Amino acid sequence: MYHNPVLLKKSVDDLVTNPDGIYVDVTFGGGGHSREILKKLSPKGKLYSFDQDLDALKNTIDDERFTLINQNFRFLENMLMAFGISKVDGILADLGVSSHQFDEAERGFSTRMNAPLDMRMNVMQVLDAKKIINEYEEEQLASIFYYYGELRESRRLAREIVKHRQTKKIETTEDLKKLFSYIPQFKQNKFFAQVFQAVRIEVNQELEALKEMLVQSYKILKPQGRLVVISYHSLEDRLVKRFLKNGMFEGEPARDIYGNFSKTFDLLQTKAIIPDEAEIAENSRARSAKMRVGIKI
Repeated sequence: MYHNPVLLKKSVDDLVTNPDGIYVDVTFGGGGHSREILKKLSPKGKLYSFDQDLDALKNTIDDERFTLINQNFRFLENMLMAFGISKVDGILADLGVSSHQFDEAERGFSTRMNAPLDMRMNVMQVLDAKKIINEYEEEQLASIFYYYGELRESRRLAREIVKHRQTKKIETTEDLKKLFSYIPQFKQNKFFAQVFQAVRIEVNQELEALKEMLVQSYKILKPQGRLVVISYHSLEDRLVKRFLKNGMFEGEPARDIYGNFSKTFDLLQTKAIIPDEAEIAENSRARSAKMRVGIKI
C-alpha cells in the first residue's frame, strides 16, 4: 500500500500551467501525483517519472504520454537527455519515504517492526544500514547523528554502538534500539525516529541527491517553468528554501554595488504551503509537510 499523496490537488494545480507541456515527477512511488498530472495534460502533453525503488515499477501507468524511469532523481538531466528531452515545463518532487517502504518490514525503515538493518531505497546498491552501523568509524557515526538526525547526544550514541559491536554484530533494527534502552520511554518514539532518519539519509545519500536534482532542475526548466517540492523535515526544507531564494545551498550570492543579486526563481508564495487540518486528520503523514513552488526567471 502506497501512501495517499500529500497536497495532491494543490501541488499539481501549481505545477501544470501548460497542458501541452513536458512534466517530470521525480518521486513516482505509488503514482498518485503522476496520475493527477496526466489528468491535466492534453493528448500532446508528456510526463516522465522517476523512481529508484523496484517496487514502484509495479505501479506503472498504461498511458502513451507516460514514461517511468527506474533511476535515482540525481540522474535527472542525463536520463531525460537519453529520451531526447533537454527542456521541461515543470518538475514535482514529493520527498521522503513512502508508506509502502515503511510498511514492508524487511526493508528496515520502520522503528515499529523488527527487521534486518537495511533502509536502502535502491535494493541493488551495496551500502546499507548494517554496513554503516557496524563499519563506520565513531567520528563518522557521531557526525551522521548530529547533522542528519539533529541529535545533540550524537557522540554518546556513536560510542555505545562502537562499544557494543566489538563483542557482537548489530544485525537488526531491534538490536540497534536495545542499545539505547536508557532513553526515557516518553522520549523513545521521537528519539528512534531521529536515529533511523539519520542512518537512512546516509544510506541513500538523500541530501546530496536532492542538491544534485535541484541544480539540474534549474538547468532543464524552461523560463517560467515551475519547480514544486514537498519536504517532510527541516534538513530538506532548508536546502529547498535556500536554493529557490538564491540558487545556493550555503553562503551568500555575489551582489552588485546596489546590494542586489541575480535571482534564479520567483516564489509563488513567500511562505511554505502546508496542508489544512482536514488533510492532516485524514493523512498523518501530511502533518510535517511543507511545499514550496519556484518559477524559473
